[in-house]
Amino acid sequence: MSAVYLYDDAHGRTFEPFALTRPIGELRAGALLVRERWARALGAEVAGHIGAPILAGFEETRSAPMIGASTIPAGSWIVNARFAPALDRAPNGDLLHADGRVAAVRIDRDLASDTLADGSFELDSFSTQRVAPSQIGGWWMEGVWDYVRHLVPMLEADVPILGASTHKGLPRGAIGIGEHPVFVAEGATVEPSVCFDTTAGPILLSAGSRVMAFTRLVGPLFVGPHSILTTDRISASSIGDTCKVHGELSTTIMVGHSNKGHDGFVGHSMMGRWVNLGAGTITSNLKNTYGPVQLWTPGGLRDSGMQFLGTFFGDHAKAGIGTRLTTGCVLGAGANVFGAEMMPKVVAPFAWGETDNFETYRVDKFLESVERMMARREQTLREGMRAQLVRAHEQRWSAES
Repeated sequence: MSAVYLYDDAHGRTFEPFALTRPIGELRAGALLVRERWARALGAEVAGHIGAPILAGFEETRSAPMIGASTIPAGSWIVNARFAPALDRAPNGDLLHADGRVAAVRIDRDLASDTLADGSFELDSFSTQRVAPSQIGGWWMEGVWDYVRHLVPMLEADVPILGASTHKGLPRGAIGIGEHPVFVAEGATVEPSVCFDTTAGPILLSAGSRVMAFTRLVGPLFVGPHSILTTDRISASSIGDTCKVHGELSTTIMVGHSNKGHDGFVGHSMMGRWVNLGAGTITSNLKNTYGPVQLWTPGGLRDSGMQFLGTFFGDHAKAGIGTRLTTGCVLGAGANVFGAEMMPKVVAPFAWGETDNFETYRVDKFLESVERMMARREQTLREGMRAQLVRAHEQRWSAES
């Protein structure tokens, strides 16, 4: 069986605040991680990620490793991690096109991974070597905001496919509105008086998830394993594994292992892993002018073209009680923010403090906090990941750049 290698091209390596701490193949697009989408589409195991050198040592439970200097054997797939394939099986062929570009290629000779090391290599160069590409369905991510832009149509497509082998129908004691299906996996717990509103799309609850009484679930919605939903309105979102959600959540992606355990609105946002929001944390996702939202990127502010866009929370970002986040905010990895003033449009990684008074979060104190947090989930911060976080701390970008 051919192995799959996920390639972060130069453009994908600018997808902050996430690219500092994880390959983009480990981001959630629709209901699944990009890595999981490619494994399913190609029917093959993902052998590793090829990305920025700063990510050397990246590791998470069940993730694929980073690939250093090595040889990628003939017969392997190299795929662009900025493309999220549809969950149907990919068509036959060794060259897969999407919207006129190469999304994946199965190489016919050994390839040195160094060829892809700096991200400048274009998979489109393989088009000249094969004359009959096959077309694959899916979504390109041209900016980090596209994970949010494409979320609803992706969930509409994903949930019925993922739920096909799962029990279909309302749990006992639940309230149902709408005609789209509800899928509840064996081992999920739904307390009485939960409302399933499938007027706009389907809902899937994974094994081990739990929904408490008086919660309103609005489709399309995906809830990952062992996540807990505790009241209020949760709509059009993709909630990864082992998350906690309380308060209003709308059109938001939670990659996994993050905590929104209190009141407060989060909308049109994306949360990396190990994010924690204090009570009353609120995102703005609409400008008073109703105009398109700009977002900070390493190349400067860019117009997303989206009217609704909230906050992008980097891995291990923390927001204190009552934090208010402006429209199109980027909260860097490891940042710990608090205070009564509205946060600026971009907060640098490992910033500590409040608006106009940020210091740098000491790396030893940051790692102590990470260890305590992960210990609560019975996980260990491995040496490779510890070293990678230290490198990220040393090479953090400037919010003023």
